Amino acid sequence: MATKRVLIVEDERPLSHALQLKLTHEGFDVKVANDGKEGMDLLMSQDFDVVLLDMMMPVMDGFQVLKQLQDRPNRPVVFVLSNLSQREDESRVLEAGAAKYFIKADTPLSVIVEEVTKA
Repeated sequence: MATKRVLIVEDERPLSHALQLKLTHEGFDVKVANDGKEGMDLLMSQDFDVVLLDMMMPVMDGFQVLKQLQDRPNRPVVFVLSNLSQREDESRVLEAGAAKYFIKADTPLSVIVEEVTKA
């Protein structure tokens, strides 16, 4: 069975590092991008099974990344990680194609790893 490839697009380095360590420990091949443009560049040049995507980032935000992914063949499963807790934000990202919406402050890393494993 091929190793699942995960891309973390997150500008909060302590969080992206913690996720990278946990997912790598679980056997995933993990790459990290620190802003939306860097993440989009990786998504255009490599295939990923799962993307963990922050919404509020410099250069290109998560909404722009989601929009660019909409028409892409072999589209990865996208889980949004955000501190935006408004219902409208959650609805907007789910309508744009995200599979799940996690509020960073309320979601343990173990839950995110579990969802990536199930994806």
